[in-house]
Formats: sequence, structure tokens, C-alpha cells
Amino acid sequence: MADASDSTKRSKNTIEVVEPIGKRVLIRKDEDKKITKVGLHLPDKIEIPTITGRVVTVSAEVERDENYPIKQYDRVLFNPKHAIPVDFEGDNRLFVIPVEDVVAVFRREIG
Repeated sequence: MADASDSTKRSKNTIEVVEPIGKRVLIRKDEDKKITKVGLHLPDKIEIPTITGRVVTVSAEVERDENYPIKQYDRVLFNPKHAIPVDFEGDNRLFVIPVEDVVAVFRREIG
């Protein structure tokens, strides 16, 4: 019979992960910019909102679907209208996004 200390030890070793379900991806939104392209520093209250981020993970359904060439670690442009924030980390930059709201993937071509 396991005692309470055993269950406490097990819970300390577990890692919580977020796995999107259906046609969704988990994105870490890039930080809002505090400097303009010409180098002007913006006050703390003013930021240029970004709608780009890195794919943390994709659902199994998206991974199997050849119509969605989105992979883990891709940098993407997304429509934030249907983004669902994930209260998982202190910075609150994780969002579950319907794959249809990913509008572009940034790729680097060598050649």
C-alpha cells in the first residue's frame, strides 16, 4: 500500500504538457516589440502587437494531414481572433490556435 509521501514524490517527477486536439496547433507567441524598425524605443504602455510565433507542437490530426505543412518549431504568422490562451507558464504567451488560423509559415531557402 502506497502512502501519501509516495504520491507526493511521483507528482514532483511528472511533467505537465499541453497537447492540442483536433485541427489545432500550440504556438508560443513572439514578444511584442518595444523598438520600431528604425530604432525608436517605445514607452512601456505602447507596444507593437505581434501575430507571429513558434509552433510548440501540433495535434496528431494536423501531423497526419498533408494539407497542413506545419511542423514543430516552425515560425508562423497567425490570425489571433480564435486563439485560446493557455495559462501554463508565467509569461502567458502560449496559445492553442485552429490550424486554419495559421496563415503563413516562414521558410528559409538555401541556394
